[in-house]
Amino acid sequence: MNVSVKKSGAAKATPKRTVAVSTPKPIELPDGMWERIAKKAYELWEEQGRREGYALQDWLDAEAIVMEEIHEARE
Repeated sequence: MNVSVKKSGAAKATPKRTVAVSTPKPIELPDGMWERIAKKAYELWEEQGRREGYALQDWLDAEAIVMEEIHEARE
């Protein structure tokens, strides 16, 4: 069975739209917070055998730990 596909000539051009996107302002951390999270992330990285490919997860875990420490200190 032979099937033939017929291609049409030129493709229609669709007009391009310009969309204004506002970039959210980054959240500013209190003084010393970035360093505290970075130190904790490094500690987690070392504790877990210096595994590669988990930098973001280590950072997020460190962030959660530091935030919990701050929350507990305020209670």
